[in-house]
Amino acid sequence: MTEDLNVADWVIPGTDLEERFSTTGGPGGQHANRSQTAVTLRFDVLDSSLPDDVKQRVASAVGPMVEVTASESRSQWRNRSMARQRMVERLEEAIRPVPERKPTKKPRSADQKRLDEKKARADVKKGRRSPRAEED
Repeated sequence: MTEDLNVADWVIPGTDLEERFSTTGGPGGQHANRSQTAVTLRFDVLDSSLPDDVKQRVASAVGPMVEVTASESRSQWRNRSMARQRMVERLEEAIRPVPERKPTKKPRSADQKRLDEKKARADVKKGRRSPRAEED
């Protein structure tokens, strides 16, 4: 049974989290090959006890299933706490509402600058033409 996670203003019960342990890959010899110290923590967003608006915000930001893995340490306990911390960070970032953009008017100087650049470019191209082409 995993403990509850405190994410922003909500508490995610441990029953909503799925925790799996596995062996770590890479170097480490017998300890890495036999000890199940790597931790994978999964959270099904849509099947959770979060409010519906928060579920939708999280699901659109990170997907319906959030999964984090920690295998840096030789200690299962340390990897477990790192995985839980990563889960909290990902969910808090996803829960944070995106501020709405306030539409602004394009400045007149931007239009003038674009037109000036077009004119300068046209003059450059005009300078490359042969004098005969201008007569046609």
